Amino acid sequence: MKFGIFYELQLPRPWHDGDELRLYHDALTQLETADRLGYHYAWVVEHHFLEEYSHSPAPESFLAAASQRTQNIRLGHGILQLTTNHPARVAERVAVLDILSRGRCEFGMGESASITELTPFGRDMETKREVFEEAVRAIFPMFTKIGTEHHGKYFDVPLRNVVPKPVQKPHPPLWMACSQLPTIERAGRNGFGALGFQFVSADAAHAWVHAYYNAITKRLEKLADYEINPNMALVSFFMCAKTDEEARARADGATFFQFALRYYGASQNRQRPAPGTVNMWDEYNKWKRDNPEAQEQALRGGLIGSPETIRRKLRRFRASHIDQVILLNQAGKNSHEHICESLELFAREVLPEFEHDAEHDAWKAGVMSGALKLEEIDTTAFSDRYGKLAISVAPAAKTAAG
Repeated sequence: MKFGIFYELQLPRPWHDGDELRLYHDALTQLETADRLGYHYAWVVEHHFLEEYSHSPAPESFLAAASQRTQNIRLGHGILQLTTNHPARVAERVAVLDILSRGRCEFGMGESASITELTPFGRDMETKREVFEEAVRAIFPMFTKIGTEHHGKYFDVPLRNVVPKPVQKPHPPLWMACSQLPTIERAGRNGFGALGFQFVSADAAHAWVHAYYNAITKRLEKLADYEINPNMALVSFFMCAKTDEEARARADGATFFQFALRYYGASQNRQRPAPGTVNMWDEYNKWKRDNPEAQEQALRGGLIGSPETIRRKLRRFRASHIDQVILLNQAGKNSHEHICESLELFAREVLPEFEHDAEHDAWKAGVMSGALKLEEIDTTAFSDRYGKLAISVAPAAKTAAG
């Protein structure tokens, strides 16, 4: 099992001068710490205009900076939005990051899930999947060919040579953002690694892994000429401390991530309110005061606790054959000091048990070769976009509508 760390670069209100400067440089220090400790991946999102929830519109700049402060950790676009970027610019940015990191770039792709992001770039919810798939077909020849052109419905690129080319041949490993079960299956069909930006139980993880690997082995339909990347990753809340109680206290802001998703998800096309009209951190704290039991239940559900508690939970995920667990530590107002201490303690007392797993390697080789046939599991019970925990942290309907 591999372990990644995940960044939305959240910045809840109130804001003060220097907060964004501190946010970015603290995150870079955390990545440097994770690299030193042996974590395998760092994933950084691309989002636009999403106040408080994500202040990360230029992951290529952040990851380029990280590439100069780290040596081994894989640097992942988790994800680049193919709907709001020109295909040639995507290919250029991926190649440059691969060069700067000496071949450590991971190329995650996505569509965006909100008209708040899409509309300013001339895109909409109805056609975003078409745009995504056309962008995929346009991008991949740019990595390998001396001169390519593309003439489609959404992009028209005359004959040009996109330079530079990536270090990894024919391209960095490919991933797709997946927040729902159908997109997990779609990632498998297309041959992409699945970045499951979702919070699920071990039982759900088992079902999702089966759905993904059955799709990639039985129903593969590549969108272009690229190398497939059979990998399934899931995100989990994360905070490791000496005791469960201390970890839950330090991770008090963890559920802000889900709360914001659910809050905005209640509006049509996940439209955000006008700038500055909603203080999401205040809304979140109102919910916590009114729902203390639900907050406590949500914190118990993630990888939040003592090393022994987290080990016990990870053993269940290992049995589900997850390839990578992505640890969400920078959420809400979790402190920089606690994030670094959590990374240190987990790496020292938990990570060594899980990073070398010959049984999983053998299982995966059997599945991909066809020697091991996976059952087709009924996944109906595991299809909620926000996961079981997020149902508990949903704001009241009247609040979401406001």
